[in-house]
Amino acid sequence: MSKLRLSVAIGDYDRMRPLVDGAVQIDAVDPQFMLLDPEEIFFRAFRQADFDITELSMSSYSVKTAAGTSPYIAVPVFPSRAFRHTSIYVRTDRIKSPADLKGKRVGVPEYQLTANVWVRLFLEEDYGVRPSDVTWVRGGYEQPGRVEKISLSLPADVRLESVPEGATISGMLASGELDAVIGPRAPSCFRARHPNVGYLFADPQREAADWYRRTQIFPIMHLLGIRRSLAEAHPWLPYAVVKAFEQSKQVALAKLGDTSATKVTLPFVEEQLEAARALMGDDFWSYGLEPNRHVLDRFLRQHHAEGLSSRLLSAEELFHPAALEAHRI
Repeated sequence: MSKLRLSVAIGDYDRMRPLVDGAVQIDAVDPQFMLLDPEEIFFRAFRQADFDITELSMSSYSVKTAAGTSPYIAVPVFPSRAFRHTSIYVRTDRIKSPADLKGKRVGVPEYQLTANVWVRLFLEEDYGVRPSDVTWVRGGYEQPGRVEKISLSLPADVRLESVPEGATISGMLASGELDAVIGPRAPSCFRARHPNVGYLFADPQREAADWYRRTQIFPIMHLLGIRRSLAEAHPWLPYAVVKAFEQSKQVALAKLGDTSATKVTLPFVEEQLEAARALMGDDFWSYGLEPNRHVLDRFLRQHHAEGLSSRLLSAEELFHPAALEAHRI
């Protein structure tokens, strides 16, 4: 049997490198890897369904799945996870606490981005800041003209505007036309150390660790999708993909833990790794439905409550059934 030649669009992460390098194989698949930024992957996947296997925004995928219009079916592989207490950048001359966001203008690259859903979740639960308390201003970080990848139908009390023509949310934060920006990337004015732009939280890592201790949630940003028609034609494919991506992650973690010669260009890697394990356990970046059911359920409830998904999805609905079971020896 000849191997399936499939396009695979993913980010350039250490947990993917053993697959890309060929150290780990997907059974019966000849993958053609494209290492792209998330914005390009998601735009092409949700606008043209360009790829056979692809990293997907969990929020955008949930919108499409609830509507029954997703060209992809996911497997419980989570290429990107991140605590998002570092994703709120504010004018430090006027925003001193989360409560100060009420009544303010907050920029977002897209309203429905997964990172923004998680931020709105903890802002509301922990600090009483609801989506309707803020005026949301949508636009590109550094390039004018960015639009939502998918159409939205938001509650009537949510105010969503677009930036003026030619403007960017980073530029408007720097000039003071916005009070804050929320999103998965740092705006350039923050990276340039603008004197009045900083994190909302003085110590975002400590805030995120405290939140994890209370909730046991390590937020999922992205999942992995397979073109639905391919999964239907080759019912063995979803499990083969899960198995390979799990093996790739395990190889990457083994390399990360070998600190005889550090594999990443960063000091204190061993200390950070041990701190993550002490806080979250050895399998801190778990794949699979059951270890992540509480994370997925909480996200899906928030997503539906915000009016993003047209109905409340169950976690099982996100995934191909063949990817949810594994053999045991």
